[in-house]
Amino acid sequence: MRICPICDKQSAMAGTRKLLRGHYNLTKRSRKYPNLQWVVLSPAVLKKLGATKVPPGKRVLVCTKCIKALGKKK
Repeated sequence: MRICPICDKQSAMAGTRKLLRGHYNLTKRSRKYPNLQWVVLSPAVLKKLGATKVPPGKRVLVCTKCIKALGKKK
C-alpha cells in the first residue's frame, strides 16, 4: 500500500460528479494515490522532523508535501 512514512498520507476514494438532467450523480468511484517520490533522508533531517519510523540514510518513498517541508529552514 502506498503510504508516506513521515505524515502517514495514504490513498483515498474519490467520486466524479456528472450532471445528468439537472441532478448531480456520483457516477464513478476511483482511488486517488499520494504523489510519492524516492528520497534519501539524512539523520539530521529526520531529527528535525521528529520522524522515528524512517531509518536514516535509506531510500524511502516520501510524499511531495513532506519533501517541500524538508527544504524549509527555520
